[in-house]
Amino acid sequence: MAIKKFGNYKAPTVAPITEDLDWWHPVEGSPTMKTWIEHQSEDGKFLTGYWEATPGSYRVKYEVDEFIQFFEGKATLIDKDQEPRTFVAGDVFFIEAGFDGIWKTEETVRKAFAIRVR
Repeated sequence: MAIKKFGNYKAPTVAPITEDLDWWHPVEGSPTMKTWIEHQSEDGKFLTGYWEATPGSYRVKYEVDEFIQFFEGKATLIDKDQEPRTFVAGDVFFIEAGFDGIWKTEETVRKAFAIRVR
């Protein structure tokens, strides 16, 4: 069994990806994001790390499952088939593949994530 220690969300151990992720498309404001991938399985289907986004909105369609823990910030997710849901620092939640809607960052978000690619 291998155990890997990451940095912490204020001091990741890898350089960030600073481009928007492929399935994230800005629709309001001028949001930016940074993604730190701290671990990726050999087959590339499981990733963990940290993510940061500044205020603004993205249209996003999830083709992955994502477990999230917010450390800082506030965001509202607006799925085409559900009522808007707002998440704040301290919240832990799961987004299932198939989410199709808007991710609106209202206050800069910093989160830890675990993603499973389907």
